[in-house]
Amino acid sequence: MAVIPDPVGDVVDEVVDLVSTLIRFDTTNTGEPETTKGEAECARWVAAQLEEVGFQTEYLESGAPGRGNVFTRLKGSDPTRGALLIHGHLDVVPAEAGEWSVHPFSGAIEDGYVWGRGAVDMKDMVGMMIAVARHLARNGIVPPRDLVFAFVADEEAGGKYGAHWLVENRPDLFEGVTEAIGEVGGFSLTVPRRDGGERRLYLIETAEKGLCWMRLTAHGRAGHGSMINDDNAVTTIAAAVARLGAHRFPLVLTDAVVEFLAAVSEETGHHIDVGSPDLEGMIEKLGPIARIVNATLRDTATPTMLRAGYKANVIPATAEAVVDCRVLPGRQAAFEAEVDALIGPDVTREWIANHPPVQTSFDGDLVDAMNAAILACDPDARTVPYMLSGGTDAKAFVQLGIRCFGFAPLRLPPDLDFSALFHGVDERVPVDALKFGTRVLHHFLTHC
Repeated sequence: MAVIPDPVGDVVDEVVDLVSTLIRFDTTNTGEPETTKGEAECARWVAAQLEEVGFQTEYLESGAPGRGNVFTRLKGSDPTRGALLIHGHLDVVPAEAGEWSVHPFSGAIEDGYVWGRGAVDMKDMVGMMIAVARHLARNGIVPPRDLVFAFVADEEAGGKYGAHWLVENRPDLFEGVTEAIGEVGGFSLTVPRRDGGERRLYLIETAEKGLCWMRLTAHGRAGHGSMINDDNAVTTIAAAVARLGAHRFPLVLTDAVVEFLAAVSEETGHHIDVGSPDLEGMIEKLGPIARIVNATLRDTATPTMLRAGYKANVIPATAEAVVDCRVLPGRQAAFEAEVDALIGPDVTREWIANHPPVQTSFDGDLVDAMNAAILACDPDARTVPYMLSGGTDAKAFVQLGIRCFGFAPLRLPPDLDFSALFHGVDERVPVDALKFGTRVLHHFLTHC
């Protein structure tokens, strides 16, 4: 029997090495300019990989030296259609090498995984983007619509020097773009079926909570630590933070969450009653994915930083706290009112960052193309919508009226705790998942 050539074999062969190489670029983003390494070296390498096969790229440093971004556009066959943005960020969160099984910037390929900081957040998708773009250019493949590939900086610190800077200062780069795909969607979740088998659900991100970083400030009377002081800023801020951290905001069910839970109920045969007082307990039975799903049922306000004082025996006049707030669509005003009631009149608040929620519906031609691409590579699969509890660069792109989804496809082992790998120790991505995702992305971009 004749062997049928694999039409995307070169893409699959290339992607593992691309991801490993990307991880070896230390693009740590601490959020502080003086300790952030920057993305320039990695961004220029990405540009070189694209230019090698004929792309014309644009390299931009956005508002600060070293914060490199790369854009390129591949013309499609139908100029009347809106362009599709495929975006990935090059920066990663810090990693302590001593805590890891392998060096976090080694890009080691061991035990069927590519290891290192950024393996799932999100140099896996960046590698797939490069591999597919190179394949299309090498083989003269014209996609059905313009494809804009964007490799951006600073996502891990809110996008000030990346997506938000680009939207505000270079909107021309997004000319004609109507839809976009990015990270934290398209990965598989294996659930038990009611007939005793298993079903892979591929979670497409259609919504994400708003990202609001808030600074709280309390003022009091400075004095000696040995004296009685009934106007202590440290005490005031600590009490406010304790109230806020212990508070449970009301349960709110969005369309994405309801649709996701309905799909899980249908597949497993175990009904998840969205009206149950123990809804969160029922979701816990889904396993590790419950971390994300339960976090999308309510607003959250998580204290993360405290700062006060400069000497053990001096009561400071000012104390501060930083709170990481994640707000559901339509809840901003109610959320702020609850926060104000909790912190009290002696504490002021201000937004360090305030990016709105993202939300779209699970329908339309682009969703159909995602579904078709997944089924072409995994015929027994099912795509379902879900909401991300965190945030992505989509928060910047929606300001231009772009409809955003999370679609970075991966077929994952059923026992892999995928959500724990994001910002976690021993971050890694399965080699087979990378190869699968590359095939899916190729199918999607040539049929979208």
